[in-house]
Amino acid sequence: MNRIMNCGRENRLRAALVSLGVIALLLISTSPAYAHGAKIEHRVSTTIDIIATYDSGEPMAKAQVSVFAPHDPQTPWLTGMCDAEGKFSLSPDPALPGTWDIQVRQAGHGDIIHVDVGGDRATAGGAGNFSAVQIVVMAACVVWGFIGTALYFSKRRAD
Repeated sequence: MNRIMNCGRENRLRAALVSLGVIALLLISTSPAYAHGAKIEHRVSTTIDIIATYDSGEPMAKAQVSVFAPHDPQTPWLTGMCDAEGKFSLSPDPALPGTWDIQVRQAGHGDIIHVDVGGDRATAGGAGNFSAVQIVVMAACVVWGFIGTALYFSKRRAD
């Protein structure tokens, strides 16, 4: 009788591990979904020039642009629209150094970048830009989730 119960537990554990393996393969082998994300590139000189595109590479033509100055991040300092190629240029006020937020939105899709303007430096970061540490932590969480699920099902069968 004990042998039959152990055999049933082993089969359920195998089935859970095979299921997890199939799910992992499906997640790894799927191609990325495009058209819901946005990408904003920029260049800083005396002006800030941005190019807004969807993940598919299609320009965000006529997308709404809102620029927020460092001294008032709630009220748009400038609003406008991208041209047919997804391009937009602005000249920030040199009397207002700091982080300028530029938001581009169209039909519920968009992104925001943070451009640090002041002195000789200009850097940018977007909501979709993750550091190496963040990527490692996210990957570890996914692996831990798979391990936790497998342990949950194996413990449940053992009881």
